Amino acid sequence: MKRCREENIEKTVVRSYMHGFSGFAARLSENEASIIARQPGVVSVFEDPVLELHTTRSWDFLQYQTDTVGGSRRGRTESNSPSEGADSIIGILDTGGNLFMFYRYLCLFFKYFLANKSFLVKNMLGIWPESDSFDDKGMGPIPFRWKGVCMEGTNFHASDCNRKLIGARYYNHTSKGKQVHTPRDSIGHGTHTASTAAGSSVSGASYYGLATGTAKGGSPGSRIAMYRVCTPTCYGSNVLAAFDDAINDGVDVLSLSIGAPAYFRPDLSTDPVAIGSFHAVDRGIVVVCSGGNDGPMTETVVNAAPWLLTVAASTIDRDFESDVVLGDNTVVKGEAINFSNLGRWPIHPLIYAGTIKSNSASDNQVRNCYPGALDGDQVNGKIVVCEHSDNLYSKSEKMDNVKNLGGIGLILIDDLERGDASTYGRFPMTVVSSYDAITPDIAAPGVGILAAWIDTNDTSKASLGQNPSKFNVLSGTSMSCPHVSGIAAAIKSKYPTWGPAAVRSAIMTTVIQVNNFGSPITTDSSYTATPYDTGAGEVSPSDALQPGLVFETNTDDYLQFLCNYGYSIEQISLITNDFPKGFICPENSNEDLVSQLNYPSIAISGMTRNYTKKVSRTVKSIHKDDEDIYAVSIEAPRGLVVKVVPDKLHFTKMRNSLTYEVTFTANLTTLIRHDLFGTISWTNGKYYVRTPFVVSH
Repeated sequence: MKRCREENIEKTVVRSYMHGFSGFAARLSENEASIIARQPGVVSVFEDPVLELHTTRSWDFLQYQTDTVGGSRRGRTESNSPSEGADSIIGILDTGGNLFMFYRYLCLFFKYFLANKSFLVKNMLGIWPESDSFDDKGMGPIPFRWKGVCMEGTNFHASDCNRKLIGARYYNHTSKGKQVHTPRDSIGHGTHTASTAAGSSVSGASYYGLATGTAKGGSPGSRIAMYRVCTPTCYGSNVLAAFDDAINDGVDVLSLSIGAPAYFRPDLSTDPVAIGSFHAVDRGIVVVCSGGNDGPMTETVVNAAPWLLTVAASTIDRDFESDVVLGDNTVVKGEAINFSNLGRWPIHPLIYAGTIKSNSASDNQVRNCYPGALDGDQVNGKIVVCEHSDNLYSKSEKMDNVKNLGGIGLILIDDLERGDASTYGRFPMTVVSSYDAITPDIAAPGVGILAAWIDTNDTSKASLGQNPSKFNVLSGTSMSCPHVSGIAAAIKSKYPTWGPAAVRSAIMTTVIQVNNFGSPITTDSSYTATPYDTGAGEVSPSDALQPGLVFETNTDDYLQFLCNYGYSIEQISLITNDFPKGFICPENSNEDLVSQLNYPSIAISGMTRNYTKKVSRTVKSIHKDDEDIYAVSIEAPRGLVVKVVPDKLHFTKMRNSLTYEVTFTANLTTLIRHDLFGTISWTNGKYYVRTPFVVSH
């Protein structure tokens, strides 16, 4: 391979890849990158993106949902505990939320590598090994199949790893900027998500006395391997390096809280998450990703490649209430965490920000309490009511603005994030809805999640005199992602030969569709949730261990999907670089066939051109030695006729995999007004296998 330039190659090359794929990352000028891209054998050259980060009671809540509300439809008698996960190793590529894409250049040559399978989920942001959540008491020896390492670094020694935290790596980027030479967590995010997925049980956990109880991960018997790629900047080249190492270490489950922002999705051929995960899935690794935090507006879900399991965030039965009591004793319910000593008496004056603007501010700026938009003389000594209708300034920035002007409290009006209890320290602040003043695969708890935190001397958010908490409450898809990763690890522990698609199918087809009151799940705006909000539904930890039937896909299916999606062989090679011998895109490849992918859900679009659409699905019985009959039931909205043939599936020892066809016939007038949602369910009286569908014009 020719050098990128004539200077010292060691100063030019940032990182090499050799296990899951072949290639390197280097610091290059635009011209040098262009020259390399034209060299024989070069598959792809693309810019190195900078990624950003997308969190006890939640596990008990999910089990309660299954055992009561969700379990009422299932006639199961066996007990399935998702908490065992013996010897599975859970990790989380933890950088969630939005990605702002700044670039360096990345040179990659891809080549498949056959890696040994193991159980692994990884964390990409670092870990605090001293946390009680990573205590290895009662755990057996480290599985002999583990090939990873425990890298030493600043304030981190090999002895910090144990039988729970069995591996740790960190990655630096050689460009200018901060260098971090340790797997140790410095901001808490990685510790939080790792403990959510696989933390040991810790009694007496709380956040300064709030949410008191036993903190535990979804699979406390699992092992953790930490791969820190954020320093805190998260370069795509580091993410690819972690994928590469994990494949060689022996990975089975990867949990990534990483993804592009909704307003700037990279093409699959230049997305390090899509590329790295494709090679991981090709080697039997389950890859779970956060869906991003730009929702709940439409078309805001990221990490939507079909080989990924994409997770949205849902709430649990926990409110951190911070109410507003008006002068007539009317109580307005708010959501926030603060330790204010602002008393109920005397009555404090309340003022709406829209009435106290400075001379230079616009109406929108003053309503949203932008810095410089408020008249400080009128703010002083008052509780200010502000709107939060855009994200130009964060809630904390608006709080600081009001506080600096002498305000004694802040009430934010926010319909979309009212249920997200953020922490505001000792300043009196709460969030209310205006009523009181976008597809993922699955949803899991991601709001108000209590989990382990790093040691810190910061007491700014605590009540006076309290020591910093060893736990923290966070919200976002970064917090929901490890919930699904923990369930995936439990499934892999019970069914070690299952591939990623079977694990994904088990999780998606056994979901819960109602809340803890037995009513349909709703959004924060109180509308009935659709698959655009929750995907298939909310995860069920125990039902996922007994799915009855599974939908399976393989690498060839994903290649066919890319062909139908409109990618040429040359474009597909940018993601995969290798094909089964003789593979070409079929001549009839087109976007209408995208929905033929054997996925546990069905999405039909473009029905204005074709009033009737047929798709097929193949399901496999997990009880291959049993003879069984599943019957279909259909829930379809008005304006849509759905027919399934055959309406019964008869599985035998000789036929444990069967195919059925679904025909959709839509009323065009109804379809133009709104998208249509429904479900197809198969049951043998004991197991329910649910497939959601979406039909759009």
